[in-house]
Amino acid sequence: MTNPLLSPWQTPFELPPFALLTDEDFAPAFDAAMEAGRKAYAAIANNPEPPSFANTIEAMEQADDLLDRVAGVFFNLSGSDSNPAREELQRDLSPKLSAYSSEIVNNRALFDRIETLWSARDSLDLTDEQARVLMLYRRMFVRAGAALEGENATRLTEVKSRLATLGTQFTQNLLADERDWMMPLDDLSGLPDFVIASARAAAQERGREGHVVTLNRSLIVPFLQFSTRRDLRERAYEAWTARGANGGKTDNRAIAAEVLALRAERASLLGYTNFASYKLETEMAGNPDAVRDLLMQVWEPARAKALADAQKLEAMLHADGQTGPLEPWDWRFYADKLRRAEHDLDETALKPYLSLEAMIAAAFDCAHRLFGLEFRALDVPLYHPDARAWEVTRDGRHMAVFIGDYFARSSKRSGAWCSTMRSQRKLGGEVRPIVVNICNFAKGDPALLSYDDARTLFHEFGHALHQMLSDVTYGLISGTSVARDFVELPSQLYEHWLEVPEVLSTHARHVETGEAMPQDMLDRLLAAQNFDQGFATVEYVASALVDLELHDGPPPGDPMQKQAQVLDELGMPRAIRMRHATPHFAHVFSGDGYSSGYYSYMWSEVMDADAFEAFREAGDAFDPATASRLEEFILSAGGSDEAERLYTAFRGRMPGVEALLKGRGLAA
Repeated sequence: MTNPLLSPWQTPFELPPFALLTDEDFAPAFDAAMEAGRKAYAAIANNPEPPSFANTIEAMEQADDLLDRVAGVFFNLSGSDSNPAREELQRDLSPKLSAYSSEIVNNRALFDRIETLWSARDSLDLTDEQARVLMLYRRMFVRAGAALEGENATRLTEVKSRLATLGTQFTQNLLADERDWMMPLDDLSGLPDFVIASARAAAQERGREGHVVTLNRSLIVPFLQFSTRRDLRERAYEAWTARGANGGKTDNRAIAAEVLALRAERASLLGYTNFASYKLETEMAGNPDAVRDLLMQVWEPARAKALADAQKLEAMLHADGQTGPLEPWDWRFYADKLRRAEHDLDETALKPYLSLEAMIAAAFDCAHRLFGLEFRALDVPLYHPDARAWEVTRDGRHMAVFIGDYFARSSKRSGAWCSTMRSQRKLGGEVRPIVVNICNFAKGDPALLSYDDARTLFHEFGHALHQMLSDVTYGLISGTSVARDFVELPSQLYEHWLEVPEVLSTHARHVETGEAMPQDMLDRLLAAQNFDQGFATVEYVASALVDLELHDGPPPGDPMQKQAQVLDELGMPRAIRMRHATPHFAHVFSGDGYSSGYYSYMWSEVMDADAFEAFREAGDAFDPATASRLEEFILSAGGSDEAERLYTAFRGRMPGVEALLKGRGLAA
């Protein structure tokens, strides 16, 4: 029987043939795809013709087409709908894929061809995009160790293989801790109907009667916000923050220590003083000191605001007859009370106006008004009943397929993210992307979102637009293939359209009556935008600084001790903890993506605050000329130029941190 992953996909828009796939198809498909890749790279390396951009770089761009296709399906499924077979295969694949990658970058004949082109680049008559792609290929090979020889080259291959294995293990341990813990709820005191419904659905998914709290953010955060049972809040909070640090086979602390040691060794083999210097060299920040400078400019005003807020919350705690200091499991409960007191804003009254369907429609409507995109629901087989698909068009032209997978389930890792099953490119014929947004909202009938959930939906859709509107020739620089501290600009910028009053007045309609959100509620919601920003900023910046310090210098023998030291030196408020402690810091330890780079959300925020200001200056949140510039220089450009040049082309200059502090309500 033919493996459906290896056959041409005779499906609408060449979507993966999900209805035909079995887990047994993946291993042989990966083997066949890697073998096809080896042959393609060997043919390039051994080509008797002199190196040219076409027979070397463009040929390499297409060498992994089959592997990209198989991996695009598998890794989307392993993150969003895992099972024991997929987890076992992922453990097997990690070292194999690492070894395959090392084979390519260690192919001296291949690297020599790239070097020949690099040396002759000024005489090759390359387009700007081609010159950029050549530079990126050479840099990628050099940073992967292509210039190393002998024992150093062998050791680097071993280090990368081990890191790949550890990253997979870290992720799977975290998923296991999140999947296995639950707290039966016999006391629902204080919980609004939507939390009770979510707790009931979580129990049903786990085959239990009654109600349970799980470690999914969309359930545990509102539980911490509303439950009047302080003892249950403490138990749930401590379980949530102990993920990856519970002892036994799912404990991630030793993994984190080994990862940090191996990353430091990798950097040393490549000639860098530490891993942060290696990692940040290709980012906008450039070096650890620039990152630290930005974070500390934000830390001090955020900490001061958080400490002032803590005094208010502790007074409320004592007024309730509770003794002792404000604890981390108290913060959300009393912050919600304070928000109701200061802004007369009750989330239980707000949520019926923020249904999932309405917020999807709002995100689509903004994309239509800004960029002319149209969305048509598709009736096609997908990988899970929760997933939905739309065709995206503009002026009748097919732009993308967009898949939204919005609900929490035990087979899905926590968090929210955007990925592709296929990226945009023009080389070898027009290829349009298949883009996936993953969220973890609580399931309901209907599904109702918090305002924070709605922001998450807009955020991930901003990433999706970066992929959908990509308009480059080469896949290497397509869509979100940009500097890590630039990649969050489109996503965080798109969140701003949720704050536009006319967007909410149009789409925030009561799920039962269809009536628009009352104007006074809308005004109070927008006025409360920066409520509790001290807390939000402190928990984020603390995580970013710990990430930086773990990688900037010798690797710590005990990462938890180093984490404690960093937080102590910062004067971390006692009632706030890091957003992501080391044992469950998947951004940093599930792979290299955000390692030394968790700061990038804030680096991008400096730009997104300034970028939205461009629309304000134009007097219209949907100003066509500003939207056109945004698409031309940011959303369609991918990684076709340095991030700073792209941003400056859009805005005319680089911004300072002032717009961020103002946007968060932290300006002096």
